[in-house]
Amino acid sequence: MYRIYRELELNLRIKPRKRIVRKKPEPLAVPEAINHCWSMDFMHDQLADGRSLRLFNLIDDFNREALAMDIDLSPPAERVVRALDQVIEWRGKPQSIRSDNGPEYISSKLMLWAEKHGIRLEHIQPGNPQQNAYVERYNRTVRYDWLGHYLFESIAEVQEHATRWIWTYNHERPNMALGGITPKQKLALVA
Repeated sequence: MYRIYRELELNLRIKPRKRIVRKKPEPLAVPEAINHCWSMDFMHDQLADGRSLRLFNLIDDFNREALAMDIDLSPPAERVVRALDQVIEWRGKPQSIRSDNGPEYISSKLMLWAEKHGIRLEHIQPGNPQQNAYVERYNRTVRYDWLGHYLFESIAEVQEHATRWIWTYNHERPNMALGGITPKQKLALVA
């Protein structure tokens, strides 16, 4: 029996796989004031004809206010920079912007833009989306409140719906993380 076992090479030792050593995740920083830290992220969805689209979401971590939602088939880094410039025009610039390690966020164009404006870019550790929890939670709200409910025919239709929804989110929808008040009410309390 042992001879047959060896001929079939069943006696080979199986090497255990090496485990990847990951650094301990850093805790989520709690912002102390408006424009202290913004978070940005992309979401994916599809139009009714099957074309893929991406939503660029930008929020202020302090009061969870939605600052921008830009929608396109595949927005490049220039589009991200343009959206950030538009928000900075009316809101002022943040001290830092937190994002994941997507290609738009690690591009040299965004790095140069941030350096020029004196804004620190903070990238989360790979595999730790909880370090960008504020915008990830916002993405879930977007998905369950309206994005997953409709089939859209065009990007313009999605953008129009998103613009209306952002106003409702910021002015009328209570946020349990803020104690049941809206982002604009939180802003008024600290002003």
